Amino acid sequence: MHPSVHGVRAEYRTDSPFVGVNRPRLSWKTETTAPNWTQAGADIEWRRGEATAVAHVDGPDSVFVAWPFASLLPRERGSVRVRVRGADDAVSDWSAPLEIRAGFLGEGEWHAKFLTVPEPADIGQPVLLRREFTVREGLRAATLYSTARGLFQVEISGVAVDEERFKPGWTAYKSRLVHETNDVTGLLAAGPNAIGAALAGGWYTESFGFHGEARPFYGKYPSFAAQLVLEYEDGATEVIATGDGRWRAAADGPVTASGIYAGEDHDARRALPGWSSPGFADATWIDARTDAAKAIVPVPRTAPPVRATEELPVAEVITTPSGRTVLDFGQNLVGHLRIRVSGREGDTVVLRHAEVLEHGELGVRPLRHAKATDRYTLAGNGSETWEPAFTFHGFRYAEIQGWPGEFDPADVTAVVVHSDMDRTGWFDSSHAQLNRLHENVVWGMRGNFLSIPTDCPQRDERLGWTGDIQVFSPTASYLFDADGFLASWLEDLALEQEANNGVTFVVPNVLEWAKTPAAAWADAAAVVPSVLYERYADRGVLERQYPSMKGWVDQIAALAGERRLWEGGFQFGDWLDPNAPPDDPFQAKTDHDIVASAYLFRSSRLVAGAARLLGLDEDAKHYEAYAEEVRAAWLREYATPAGRIVSDTQTAYALAIMFDIAADADLVARLGGRLAKLVEKADHRIGTGFVGTPLIQDALVRTGHADTARALLLQTGVPSWLYPVTMGATTIWERWDSMLEDGTINPGQMTSFNHYAFGAIADWMHRTVAGLAPRDPGYRRIAIAPVPLAGLDWAATEHETPYGRATVRWEADGGQVLVRATVPPNTTALVELPGREPEEVGSGEHTWTIADPRPATEPKA
Repeated sequence: MHPSVHGVRAEYRTDSPFVGVNRPRLSWKTETTAPNWTQAGADIEWRRGEATAVAHVDGPDSVFVAWPFASLLPRERGSVRVRVRGADDAVSDWSAPLEIRAGFLGEGEWHAKFLTVPEPADIGQPVLLRREFTVREGLRAATLYSTARGLFQVEISGVAVDEERFKPGWTAYKSRLVHETNDVTGLLAAGPNAIGAALAGGWYTESFGFHGEARPFYGKYPSFAAQLVLEYEDGATEVIATGDGRWRAAADGPVTASGIYAGEDHDARRALPGWSSPGFADATWIDARTDAAKAIVPVPRTAPPVRATEELPVAEVITTPSGRTVLDFGQNLVGHLRIRVSGREGDTVVLRHAEVLEHGELGVRPLRHAKATDRYTLAGNGSETWEPAFTFHGFRYAEIQGWPGEFDPADVTAVVVHSDMDRTGWFDSSHAQLNRLHENVVWGMRGNFLSIPTDCPQRDERLGWTGDIQVFSPTASYLFDADGFLASWLEDLALEQEANNGVTFVVPNVLEWAKTPAAAWADAAAVVPSVLYERYADRGVLERQYPSMKGWVDQIAALAGERRLWEGGFQFGDWLDPNAPPDDPFQAKTDHDIVASAYLFRSSRLVAGAARLLGLDEDAKHYEAYAEEVRAAWLREYATPAGRIVSDTQTAYALAIMFDIAADADLVARLGGRLAKLVEKADHRIGTGFVGTPLIQDALVRTGHADTARALLLQTGVPSWLYPVTMGATTIWERWDSMLEDGTINPGQMTSFNHYAFGAIADWMHRTVAGLAPRDPGYRRIAIAPVPLAGLDWAATEHETPYGRATVRWEADGGQVLVRATVPPNTTALVELPGREPEEVGSGEHTWTIADPRPATEPKA
């Protein structure tokens, strides 16, 4: 069969033709049944109207191929097609055309000013803005560029311009603001038209902080800016921009209060039908006020948008011991409720959200100061349907108060909301609890990847903690196409690093005290770009982030001084190891200095590798040499030749093994033996926190203790990965025991039932239990190396790599293990199976049969 080309994309976004750069990199995938297929070259066609240009690319490159044509101009549009030629000289047909549109503005083209709520107004009171205008005959194209310090949605003549939510997302507002780009040609007609914007404070006006001391950080009022560019057939262009003195504003719309943490209040009696349509009577409105805050020219958004992606019905209606009505949706999720209700004018329905029940009632203590409550006041005009627009909640349960008449659960739906990334990774096995654990990881990522990678989605926090994503980024990059999402967040990390003289605990940074260097947290500056290169072959991220990576290591090297050890000072350490008391998550068993200096070694090596890749040879030599000095210092200070570490903990040994601090094979074996003993001594219960959890299973398998890893994985007692599953968890918990065995919530003041950090185990499940991993950047060379575990009859994984779908599945039966794998075209795989010599294979379907390497008798858990 001739090859065929599909999956053509420009830069990161697959949801929109708009690109945010003038030279978008191109990627494509090839399908063919021909075995061992590799690309010998490709033709790329760029068509603009009747003009066509074709560029030829020699070799196998098909991921992030440099734009081979002239740079795009603002609002330029065209289509790209690709055809490939294999090493066998077979040539594909042209791919389907991919529309590409320049979604950025030219230098000096941004003329809009930020408009805000008229004063005086209540803080938290959303505002409506509108402007009428006339479109003459012969409109060819209309492009809307819009942004806000806050959250917004735009309507034109009563129709929303898109289905996106929480626009423009949360960025480092003081340094970077992104704009949306919409083609609104189809919403305009010759004659009178109107544009309206609904504006709420969102993250911009939110109060941030802990222990009841939250304070506003950015601004008092939200503001909105936009410009609509009208292009006519006669070549004329008209720009309608905020700040031209013709925008009107009102703060008396139906949304009376809105907050990320508090929830949203909506009074349907205050509805303003037609407010975004021409001819609306706005005599009571006043002229919009220009925001005096420093203006930032926005840049185009490159991350995927936030959208509603799924809806869940009520699974059960519960009457609590106190007589309250609580709805169970069967899944801990992030989003909001949509209700359909009939009643009298002035009736108010109150919706309270929580993740768990305690003593049969809504468990709201973990929310701390977040009210997570929505209110809808009825207009009284028959059936009314409503959902909040500018808030989100983390919940499985919702308490309904004030419902008029008889309640029907069909009238309430849970709407799942998150950044709409393409799903790319799956896992399945014969072990039902393991499958549920993996599903919990997926749901945890969905809930916490909402504009930024948050720690939790429910309480008065929801911040972009760097430590959480540092440990979870490999898992994230397998489950979803997270490259564009994380690349955008990393831009903010670098900006906050520059503004705060170091990498902050959270990005965007809204905590004045969160600027102290902290190992494993700030190391996200070096780790996350390296993961994106490993998983997506995204060299561009390394190029953009290299100054940030280097700056972080230089900062810590200065602190480490001549001893080459990072000692003393504040550290999170192995945060939330299971021995830490409920109210003191810092108190991990592993010495903080051991963790800090191990990360100094790791990040130094990552910077050296990035420098080598980018052709910065002097930098590469410097950081390679520095890393070796740190390695020697760490081993000299903390490890003995006999294979003991002064901090005799699971995490300490896992760090030494998996960061390659211990390079001598005999020493690695001794360290692994001690690690296995510690796990066995703990009755195969987990003893690691945020730092050790992503490493321990790999460390055990690497040093020949797969059976110990198996017992640790399948342990169901507390603490373990499967304990929450036995307790009915549907997401990953923040603590190993967020809920105690008696069904009560952990007494600590920091307890979330939706944190993804401990879900980093899923990456090991993909790479080792099922056996699929990247061997070379972007999976151009794949590692197929399943480790069949006792207690499982089979395991399987699929991953949509940048080159196409790769799969691995093993099944054990009758003393043999059958392994099946799919290797995508234009890639190869290194196959390492127990009892066989390593083997290189090309693309296509492959099977192998090996003797079952597992013990003949089931090991004890």
